Amino acid sequence: MSLIKSISGIRGTIGGQPGENLTPVDVVKFAAAFGAWIISRKGRKVVIGRDARLSGEMVSSLVCSTLQGLGLDVVDLGLSTTPTVEIAVPLEKAGGGIILTASHNPIQWNALKLLNERGEFISAEDGAQVLKLAEDENFSFAGVTKLGSYIRNDKYLIKHIELIRKSKWVDAKAIKKARFKIVVDAVNSTGGIAVPLLLKKLGVKKVVQLYCKPNGKFPHNPEPLPENITEICRVVKKQKCDLGIVVDPDVDRLALVQEDGKPFGEEYTLVAVADYMLRKKKTNTVSNLSSTRALRDITEKAGGHYTAAAVGEVNVVQAMKQTKALIGGEGNGGVIFPELHYGRDALMGIALFLTHLAKSKMKASELRKTYPDYFISKNKIELTPGIDVDAILETIRNKYKNEKINTADGVKIDFESTREWVHLRKSNTEPIIRIYAEAQTSFKADVLAQRIITDIKALISSGVDISR
Repeated sequence: MSLIKSISGIRGTIGGQPGENLTPVDVVKFAAAFGAWIISRKGRKVVIGRDARLSGEMVSSLVCSTLQGLGLDVVDLGLSTTPTVEIAVPLEKAGGGIILTASHNPIQWNALKLLNERGEFISAEDGAQVLKLAEDENFSFAGVTKLGSYIRNDKYLIKHIELIRKSKWVDAKAIKKARFKIVVDAVNSTGGIAVPLLLKKLGVKKVVQLYCKPNGKFPHNPEPLPENITEICRVVKKQKCDLGIVVDPDVDRLALVQEDGKPFGEEYTLVAVADYMLRKKKTNTVSNLSSTRALRDITEKAGGHYTAAAVGEVNVVQAMKQTKALIGGEGNGGVIFPELHYGRDALMGIALFLTHLAKSKMKASELRKTYPDYFISKNKIELTPGIDVDAILETIRNKYKNEKINTADGVKIDFESTREWVHLRKSNTEPIIRIYAEAQTSFKADVLAQRIITDIKALISSGVDISR
């Protein structure tokens, strides 16, 4: 079974049986439920955009026709990026938007990600309403004289880039003067259109395009992790480039490669961008509980306040609004710059990073060395069905009650004396506890994670009642 329904949308693998995979039946049902939700809020228009994956055109046709059938007007951006759709929704005065992308998932996956009228991911409460509408099939289609309209608008990517270029935080003159030579790996998705165009508008001297044909044929695992970007690392070093840029299929995550061919570190994309802004203006910052401590370090050093939010973009955005943060995001390479919009935006992240790199007059590797070194160990422990995960987390929390504890999302234990932390989160779909640990060396991070895993295993084998 590869169909996952959640408050943020629906995703699954293409083909198979309705209700078990992402079939046309499921696409229509869920699109109709979201359309009905928009109508209930007096919305009349929906913005659609997609990445370049092979199933995108088919899924887009189903979604657009379904929304028209409900009487909603559709503005189709065609091949686009997640942040571009997020920007277009309020500019179009639409009731919401749908991004057709499975983000970093492999080629067989696709998804419908849902936006409200502000171009932000819908809340948990709103998502629950959409799921209920889909479950009950509580939607009614329009008569023939009241069908919605359809228009294609492929101008928003240019608008998006122009908004970036005009930002007071972006210095295209400095970027042009730096005469950068940059390699781009866009995994043959829409970043292959957007990133080279952005770099040209920013005055980058030379752009080497690696997998920039938007044909949906991913040449490697599309998640921009170090193990998946080895080819661009070789190309950057061999061709003596200043930087490598890697984006995921929908262009909301950004990974960078130094001139020496080594990854800059996806956790440090946000750190570097925040550092640039903190040097210009004292501000607050936000990331999620599983992101590197380095952002907190540089924020507090600059006199700002750092906030750790629950995992999930919508939670980070909420915390950014509450603290009036000018920059925030997630340690997966997601940069959120609210002056433009409240959503992860790799294009904005690129412009801010290049401005920082140009003005610093450093090489990327030199810039990276100015930040504190931390290493994250990511693990999980599978539990027997029937075990009460909440009881386990509560017991671990009590064991380490003398440390700094955050229970906003699972249990995070901060060991302030050693500048280490461990974050335990339960899966919503499986009997699994995810265990992330960070320390100043990879060895120490692994040791810390294994220490907590040992605690959990000892608890399970001790005979203590932790069953539901």
